[in-house]
Amino acid sequence: MGVDDRRYENKMANINAETVKKLRELTGAGVMECKRALEETEGDLERAAALLKERGQAAAAKRAGREAKDGLVSSYIHTGGKIGVLIEVNCETDFVARTDEFQRLVREVAMQVAGLRPVYTTIESIPAAELEAKKAELMAGEKVLAKPESVRAQIVEGQLKKWFAEVVLLEQPFRDQDRTVGQLVTEAIAKTGENIKVRRFVRFELGEEM
Repeated sequence: MGVDDRRYENKMANINAETVKKLRELTGAGVMECKRALEETEGDLERAAALLKERGQAAAAKRAGREAKDGLVSSYIHTGGKIGVLIEVNCETDFVARTDEFQRLVREVAMQVAGLRPVYTTIESIPAAELEAKKAELMAGEKVLAKPESVRAQIVEGQLKKWFAEVVLLEQPFRDQDRTVGQLVTEAIAKTGENIKVRRFVRFELGEEM
């Protein structure tokens, strides 16, 4: 047996129940999907997770055009009763809407709204006039004006991304993790096999705008 063969056997030996479990916890993918990804990456957990993420995004892109008219309207009241959220998340069928997994997703997104105060659901939902006003505000900033004109637009784009991560629900980091809420939804699309969309939400806080 050659050196390469031994290395391959050592890597494949890493594909055990514990490794599959770890990959499932990282990605939320099914057991067989995790096994296949680990086999294709010779037991490399990090590469397998990246592969599953890529496949999940591809699957979500394929389903993006499909109608999602079912789903749930749900509420979340934060401990103490001073913050509440009403949210609508759509999927394609009542069957998926009734699953624990979908209901858990809806609750997690509602909790995100309660905790991080997003203003918009997606970048596309930001009114054009408000987006242009924000770009103009950033472009007029002292730090931007202090830079050469040739790089100002690039700097503003970077600042816009940071702003999106603050005010756009699907662009926000999910629970201070590396993934965004949008990626959380994409993972749910890959698991359920249905298109899923966060359609709208309203956040209430006791005493606001009084």
